[in-house]
Amino acid sequence: MKSIFLCLFFGMSLFVNGQNLYIKTYGNEKDKPIIFIHGGPSGNATLFEGTTAQNLTNQGFYVIAYDRRGEGRSADPNAKLTYEEAYQDLNSIYKKYHLKKAVLLGHSFGGLVATLYTNKYPQNVSALVLAGALFSQQETYDHILDTLKKKYSINSEQLKRINVVENLDKNSAEYRKKCFELAGENNFFKMPHPTLVSKKLYAQYEAGEYFKTNIRNKNAPLLFYQNEKQNNIDTRPILKKIKASGVPIYGIYGKQDGIFSSAQIKSIENLTGKNHFAFLDNCSHYLFVDQQNEFLSNVKNWIK
Repeated sequence: MKSIFLCLFFGMSLFVNGQNLYIKTYGNEKDKPIIFIHGGPSGNATLFEGTTAQNLTNQGFYVIAYDRRGEGRSADPNAKLTYEEAYQDLNSIYKKYHLKKAVLLGHSFGGLVATLYTNKYPQNVSALVLAGALFSQQETYDHILDTLKKKYSINSEQLKRINVVENLDKNSAEYRKKCFELAGENNFFKMPHPTLVSKKLYAQYEAGEYFKTNIRNKNAPLLFYQNEKQNNIDTRPILKKIKASGVPIYGIYGKQDGIFSSAQIKSIENLTGKNHFAFLDNCSHYLFVDQQNEFLSNVKNWIK
């Protein structure tokens, strides 16, 4: 059984730029292509693949999912984890699948990758979709810590812990890690009232093959912060430039995604425009699972 699985895994991998880059396509190559760019650094596309990729294909799209070099199933001990490296691998995907243009669907940290790539190669992008995507990193970190200080205003031990994080170098992997650890411990990433549909999707994922390959490279954030100078950025000026260039931008976020302040959400809605923005109720960070039907409906209406 193990040997069969390994054959299947490598059968879905491509040798790109001299690297063993995991890529999988879903649907008809004649349909409009969407490239899903996962979160991280240290993430992978398994949750999206195990819950959403095929269902997005059923809406009439050709879906391409991959793990960035050095992350997930794209193991590479020589990976630098820089944005430039991510651009190279995306260009290789375009070349491999003969894509002139594609929709970039960026989730979380993947939204930063998608935004910066679109800014550099606007001719390659038919639309940019920000799904729970980061865009003003320091504001996100500040919001996480400020929210927790209010929550634990009379808990000296927790306040001490938050204070330690606040005094870390804000351009360090440790600072990012500790902020998101605190967010995770306090359920910032969980929908408040799981629906029957979302419970089923998460259960199917955890019982399936994709969950078995949910590989996390713990060294990825360290490498990223070591090698990438753009490690704590605000991409809103870049997004305005992209919009002015004619590439449409769409934003879809969860109302209960605890890592974004109301001011941040308002700013990204103003940037995309009301008709290009969706704010989903009873929905947190993994919106393509939390509220999948609404997620699919919005993407289809925007892109088709």
